Amino acid sequence: MKIVVNIFLKNGVLDPQAKAIEKALHSLNFNEVKEVKMAKQLLLDLDEKDETRAKERVAKMCEELLVNNVIEDYKLSISEK
Repeated sequence: MKIVVNIFLKNGVLDPQAKAIEKALHSLNFNEVKEVKMAKQLLLDLDEKDETRAKERVAKMCEELLVNNVIEDYKLSISEK
């Protein structure tokens, strides 16, 4: 089973890279861009058939290693690919 992990900064945490991208887009006249947020994406292929168990295992991986819980949040989803 393939699980997608999207990791992003919590609200209120400064993201200078995203701000630089936002500023560059505005300088190129893409003024409709209101805000840019950066995220990381991990694609995990698990040897697990049960969706609930797979999500529980990946959540444990996130809590113990993959995510810095002080400044980051994450969201899990099942990949169709």
